[in-house]
Amino acid sequence: MKICIVSSAGGHLIQCLKLLPILKKYNIFIITFKTKHLKKSLKSLKLYRINDPRRDPKKHIKNLPKIFIILRKERPNIVVTTGAGIAIPVCLLAKFIFKSKLIFIESFSRIYEPSLTGRILYFFSDIFLVQWKPLLKRYGSKTIYGGSLL
Repeated sequence: MKICIVSSAGGHLIQCLKLLPILKKYNIFIITFKTKHLKKSLKSLKLYRINDPRRDPKKHIKNLPKIFIILRKERPNIVVTTGAGIAIPVCLLAKFIFKSKLIFIESFSRIYEPSLTGRILYFFSDIFLVQWKPLLKRYGSKTIYGGSLL
């Protein structure tokens, strides 16, 4: 089984990396932003880096060909994300073109209010987890309280 972990760099990625001990038996690759420190700290994992779109639709569109090439090469069975930025195009391409399952984990920083990424990907996710119980009321019936990753 092949698993894609996709998130923006920083806190979102740190949360995703907390899943590595339970995912280590699977073939994992990561898609995140280009940053200098990541290549060294994640050298044991397959890492793809794309440009940070910073909520700019033109930059998201420019990233699509590279995202498509990565997904076509890797063909993940599952995509796991805590969001932001690049998660939406990666998740939607993986879901609808490559038939991947989607697991979304709402960010630890979201206690009472849903994230924009969560509000969008809720409708497409196969499993939708929150890390705080108050968020259960903010999403629909398929939401699962999973506890903290941190």
